[in-house]
Amino acid sequence: MNKRVKFDFDITFTNGGGIKGEDFRLDIAGDDISDKELADYIIADMRLLMVGEAKILNKEIITEAHKRKPIDATEESYLIDLSHTIENGLVTYKGLPAPVICDYLSREDSRALYEEGTEFQIGKIEMVTNTGTYIDCPFHRYEHGKDLSEMPLERFADLDGIVIRVPYTTTRSITADMLRNYEIRNRAVLIHTGWASHWNTPQYYEDHAHLTQDAAEYLRDCAVKLVGIDSHNIDSTYGKSRPVHTILLGAEILIVEHLCNLEVLPDDGFTFSAVPPKFKGAGTFPVRAMARLKKR
Repeated sequence: MNKRVKFDFDITFTNGGGIKGEDFRLDIAGDDISDKELADYIIADMRLLMVGEAKILNKEIITEAHKRKPIDATEESYLIDLSHTIENGLVTYKGLPAPVICDYLSREDSRALYEEGTEFQIGKIEMVTNTGTYIDCPFHRYEHGKDLSEMPLERFADLDGIVIRVPYTTTRSITADMLRNYEIRNRAVLIHTGWASHWNTPQYYEDHAHLTQDAAEYLRDCAVKLVGIDSHNIDSTYGKSRPVHTILLGAEILIVEHLCNLEVLPDDGFTFSAVPPKFKGAGTFPVRAMARLKKR
């Protein structure tokens, strides 16, 4: 005999309305299942779209035989690079030092260490972690939040992605209302503003496109996995508060800033990855952000 779960649920939709259910039963893989995992399960099982907040009520684990088995499939795909190039002297964030990229061991010096015709270069890099296209983990904002080494690898890679386009020529402040009516739950939500066109210019650092507090709260309540933006900062940098970082990282929703090439992506139908090295004690680090698209 296998474990199943009996429960009630209350689901709201991002485009209005909702659905409730009582005394539902579903198969589970182990002896228990979290409310979030269960919500994800029933949303996929019922093929619901435009799901926002999902509440699980009166959950009970019972012993019954499983009813169904999952089906898996694979397809060919290709990659699109969404990262800026990091080079010596690059300024990513005004006021922070640029990276120094140089030789620790030059090819010329290495020739004295090896047989004729053999040479190597060993590089040396000095930089702050907020350089280039980078990812923020909870530790960036919270002393006891998870750092790069503590976040599960699956939180960085092969996330189901969606692009929401809000041109900076229309507005610099992206509100919750601009994010409604999209299928965003459990996805990497990439905000395409077009601000990346100002990369590595003085304008890039001033009056940039950003999310508002209510936008961050909406994304949190819809249980997205990651939020990325092609701008200088996901928060407004006027003043000293950073509500978007506070809300998203407080919910362990990862943030990727300084993306590029989002105009090349379709609105849907791709996966997103932004994988940093496994550093202990660091909450931010450059990534090679990329999208994987299915070949048509």
